[in-house]
Amino acid sequence: MIKQNIYSHFTAKERESLSFPARLLFNKNVLTGEVLDFGCGFGKDVELLKSKGINIVGYDKHHFPNYPNQTFDTIICFYVLNVLLPEDQAHVLMEISQLLKPSGKAYFAVRRDIQNEGFRIHKIHRQPTYQCNVKLPFNSIFQNENCEVYEYRHYNQLSRKENADCPFCNPDAQRELILESATAFAIFDKFPVNNGHSLIIPKKHCSDYFELSFKEQSACWFMLNKVKEILKKKFNPDGFNVGININESAGQTVPHVHIHLIPRYKGDVENPRGGVRGVIPEKRNY
Repeated sequence: MIKQNIYSHFTAKERESLSFPARLLFNKNVLTGEVLDFGCGFGKDVELLKSKGINIVGYDKHHFPNYPNQTFDTIICFYVLNVLLPEDQAHVLMEISQLLKPSGKAYFAVRRDIQNEGFRIHKIHRQPTYQCNVKLPFNSIFQNENCEVYEYRHYNQLSRKENADCPFCNPDAQRELILESATAFAIFDKFPVNNGHSLIIPKKHCSDYFELSFKEQSACWFMLNKVKEILKKKFNPDGFNVGININESAGQTVPHVHIHLIPRYKGDVENPRGGVRGVIPEKRNY
């Protein structure tokens, strides 16, 4: 059974003209500031947009593998998600959220003409490649029978009317967003107990973790692993505590699920023995 799409790069196409999504966005004058083409394939859109005066660079895991070392005002990602399995799709969404400036916008183009999802043998390369339909919870700005284009902005840069009193449904625009996927996001705790204290939060407004679906729970833990990697590089902690408060009796103060990821450092407490058992102090040691 094939569990990875290791030949996704074979779906990149040679072109002599701008792709339809690139032409659409160029004509809308939304390719502003410093632009990144994420998953640029052979780089033809990058080449042609540069010739039209767009300040753009390309990144592609296989064809242009130098990973960007800055953030961007605009990011485009065309037909990449359609050739990835769900885990890799989530990785791409999180990476783009991390590469986008707080005030920036990203544009995802996905195919709408895929009739048969799954693996098939590529006609030219004779290797198994994968395609699937993709729906994103972002603002759709164009759709026809062949493709759909979404506009993405950081979760905390959008205003919402629902659950107006919830600080996690309407996070402060000034807070640093660490990562975002289709169903979850991560920010630094407003009142950190240690340097790098982070929160992983499902977008669904729900107070009880156990009422989240398996998919929603999994999205949070998948993101937690990625946030842990970021914190390890940025703060180099010696350990971590992971915890969820469920209901007031367990210390929950905000009625919206959030997972605490707390970096730990040698000497940050006199005796760390017992870790999370310390929620009931007299039971810490055993």
